[in-house]
Amino acid sequence: MITLTRQDLEDMLNGAAVFGAGGGGEISEGLELIDAALAEGKKFRMVALADVPDEALLCTPYLLGSISDLEDPSHDHGTAAGYGRMLQTAYARLNSALDAPVYGTLACELGGTNTAVPFFLAAMQNTCVIDADPAGRAVPEITHSSYYLAGLPAAPIFAANGYDEAMVLDGIKDDARAETVLRALCQISQNTIAAIDHVLPAADLKDNLISGTLSNALKIGRLLREKKETPATLPQDIAQASGGWVAFEGAVTSSDWETEGGFTIGTLALSGQNADAGRTAKIMLKNENMVLWCDHKICATIPEIITLIDRDTGEVLTNPISNNGQNIAVLVLPAPSIFTTPKGLEIFGPKYIGLDQPFVETT
Repeated sequence: MITLTRQDLEDMLNGAAVFGAGGGGEISEGLELIDAALAEGKKFRMVALADVPDEALLCTPYLLGSISDLEDPSHDHGTAAGYGRMLQTAYARLNSALDAPVYGTLACELGGTNTAVPFFLAAMQNTCVIDADPAGRAVPEITHSSYYLAGLPAAPIFAANGYDEAMVLDGIKDDARAETVLRALCQISQNTIAAIDHVLPAADLKDNLISGTLSNALKIGRLLREKKETPATLPQDIAQASGGWVAFEGAVTSSDWETEGGFTIGTLALSGQNADAGRTAKIMLKNENMVLWCDHKICATIPEIITLIDRDTGEVLTNPISNNGQNIAVLVLPAPSIFTTPKGLEIFGPKYIGLDQPFVETT
């Protein structure tokens, strides 16, 4: 078990955003959660998956919803204070239902906010975070995980929203049904809901988690910080360190999005620069970046990770935040192997975004 500093957590969230493919929440909001726990004198501890006792009870907390601005900003639903309250309300309901204490928390995905969530909750409860997750990237739906692929039960699910309403969802058939129910609750809760699911012994989870993803995010985040003074070469450095490639360099020409069905849906258009001068690119997003077209031809699709980095500042871009004229590098990183199996591609391959074509690896 190691204790992480605030700098470690900041690096980790930036690295997690690289694998977030535009989703997983804002880094700034994740840091606000971290700072809220630090203000309470709390510590952040992380333990390797292999070192977790088989009988230890683990849980997976997360925030679910669209990543667009709130319709009613008079509420604090979309602030760190609101997120923290929701998460602790859900955890209190979980804790009251258990006969044994929770050993630690797991990130549901990699991203600026959802990777901070388990650290915040574990710190506030004086427990630890496990260095693993069930997705290896950010994903739009609950079903996009090793939990669903392995048929692990999500229920009972403990949830809370910004109206201080707590819910226990029991008897949920599977993750597909959990996605439907929680997404509906999200839509009547200012587009955000906190949930904790897959409360299971480590023995049931160990073979179905991707080990070491948080420490890898920390490594990439440190590289981002160290290379930020040379943003022109940073995209290539990050791509190389992550086993990926720089697919396109260009300036933003348009960004169109809307909140639909509890998701942020939209497109981003780019005009090529440098070696890509005279070319165009377009990215379709559903919370995360789903598909990249270069000159109207498909260049990359999920489950590969399509990530955007500002070439002037070296910052990772999260959706749907971008400005016309912003100079961007589009990185394509390898897909987590759980999603490149036939079953994985069935739930999170080109078919998921309506493309009638097989998945072609580019990394």
